[in-house]
Amino acid sequence: MVPASAASTALPPESTFFSTVGIDAGATVGAPAIGDDKDHGDLWPNCWADDDHVYAAYGDGIGFGSSPSDIGVTRISGLPGNLTGTQLAQGDQLGKVWTPNHTRKPTGMACVGGALYLAVQDLAFDFDDAPAATIAKSTDKGRTWSFNTSAPMFGGSKFTTIFFLDYGKNYVNSPDGYVYAYGLDNNWRDSFSNRVPDPVDLWLARMPATGIQDRSAWRFYAGSDANGVPQWTADINARLAVLHDDRHIYTDVGTAGRVRNLTALSQGGVVFNKPLNRYIYTSWTEYTFEFYESPTPWGPWKHFTPKDFGGYPWTHAKHGGYATTIPSKYISADGKNMWLQSNVCPCGGGVTDRWAYTFSLRRMSLTPSVPTTPDNALDGARNLAREPGTVPIERATHFGTAGYNDGVRAQNEDDWNDERKPLSWWGYTWPRAYNLNKVVYTTGTMFGDGGWFATAPKVQVRRNGVWTDVTGQSAIPAYPTSSAAGTNKTYVFSFDTVSGDGVRIIGAPGGTQTFTSIGELEAYYGSAVTDPSFEAQPGAAVGAPWETEGPGTKGIDRDRGWAQLGRNNGWINASDTSWNAFKQTVPVKPNTNYRLTGWVEGSGNFTGGYFGVRAGSAPYAEVNYTAPPGYKQLTVDFNSGANTTLTAFAGYWGVDAATWLRLDNISLVPR
Repeated sequence: MVPASAASTALPPESTFFSTVGIDAGATVGAPAIGDDKDHGDLWPNCWADDDHVYAAYGDGIGFGSSPSDIGVTRISGLPGNLTGTQLAQGDQLGKVWTPNHTRKPTGMACVGGALYLAVQDLAFDFDDAPAATIAKSTDKGRTWSFNTSAPMFGGSKFTTIFFLDYGKNYVNSPDGYVYAYGLDNNWRDSFSNRVPDPVDLWLARMPATGIQDRSAWRFYAGSDANGVPQWTADINARLAVLHDDRHIYTDVGTAGRVRNLTALSQGGVVFNKPLNRYIYTSWTEYTFEFYESPTPWGPWKHFTPKDFGGYPWTHAKHGGYATTIPSKYISADGKNMWLQSNVCPCGGGVTDRWAYTFSLRRMSLTPSVPTTPDNALDGARNLAREPGTVPIERATHFGTAGYNDGVRAQNEDDWNDERKPLSWWGYTWPRAYNLNKVVYTTGTMFGDGGWFATAPKVQVRRNGVWTDVTGQSAIPAYPTSSAAGTNKTYVFSFDTVSGDGVRIIGAPGGTQTFTSIGELEAYYGSAVTDPSFEAQPGAAVGAPWETEGPGTKGIDRDRGWAQLGRNNGWINASDTSWNAFKQTVPVKPNTNYRLTGWVEGSGNFTGGYFGVRAGSAPYAEVNYTAPPGYKQLTVDFNSGANTTLTAFAGYWGVDAATWLRLDNISLVPR
């Protein structure tokens, strides 16, 4: 026998199946509606029945009725945004409590042959062990239920958290007629008190559709033969795990008394995404969602992304949850868009009201990886962070606003998450590959306990699913690795041209609370000049990375129709004989031939215009120009010599009369 994923000896590998994964920071719809502040309940395992309704079970709430119970079943009609709930059954109708000091909790549902099946477990009052489970059946769409009243189907804490593989409407997508169920031992999630071992293995069983309530009909996965054919055993003690993950996350939490050192496997759901031909397991921890994918029910399972919601408190805009599932009814026809269901209980300390203590949904999108050839040409004005399909990625978000590609530099998001963590990152993934040679990072707010990188951030590009450091990286200005990094200050990281379908800056977070902040992150394949067409300037005043010289007035024409390219241009007005200019320090590779180009127009009454580069304060290569109305292009060719940085500039000497200059589209590229 060959274990499908070497489950007993190794952590799951990281998946490269998806190029982008997008998950909303909080739930946006529910049944009947998020915001009604009622104790509907939690958990909500669900299935898509032959009558086109979704049936879902809850714990500890009123469901869509009026009386509370530890367990209940409901019918949910409609589609996200227009859902209604109907109460069906609750309490003793659905199962018995087999263990003293325990209560009933629903863990899985399936609709097969028009009948509904509900897995019910015994769960300790403190939620820290689950020793028994059974399965109830309804043939009248959830109104009445039958189950073995003499003994549970599973005991001894083995396979006692059961969730069925979701094979679509009435189990139509099952390829072989079997019903598949996954199970966890000991507990439904990390056992906070460590009274029982934490679940680190995911187990799999299958049975004929006629034997779901017949324990003797269940067969457990026992590995695959040399040809990859799965083997099955009736002996639960001879089974092999299909997924092993004993990672421990949030090992160092800042707030005293908060849970920590959490394992990743928990009661969730496995759905077959038929359009993508992929099985997806949605798990969670106290602070994160954890996702896995596989080509078969038995593996090999690979971890494809976490979604980190950070420490408490959570808000309407940003919150995690538990008992994560993807109802198959809500998967789009192409398989790329779906709704993720999870719940939050106000009893846990993460939230203070009940807006997500119901069947609550948030959007999730997945784009499978496909080989692409980057074809974007040099274009210093094309911010790749704003390309269609861009998905921001980060270690965590404090406020849930991952909008650092919205063109606004004067703002703040940070990754404070109540965890003392070794790394922070901010970046993007794309559904295709791009050429890149520059990242422009604008900080967020500097706080007393964090907000900066404690080590100089590195730029990494994702190639073939692997994050790799770029070569030839330089930073202007140098990043100070302390709070001196400053609030909303811009740093330009240039590097050798490389291609990939993701880019990020990454480093050790600073401060006693170990977090970094961000205002904006831009990505380019362009000249050494940053913001060459002034499109990223936040207002009418000149801002980083551009600087100015001289006493004349300078600014940015925004949407005035005077630009040579795009929407904006820089301008200078003067009325004396002083020197006035725009300038920018740029990185260059030593002993390399470059071409500097730019466009100018002006008042036509001065002859002392100069365009070029300096080494320090001394002119290095420049051209003299006049600037009558109507843009004309200027060109300066030079070799960088031993220099690693130069200052590009465009300006003029006045003539003791009113003068003006417009400049735009300034570019520096190797030739």
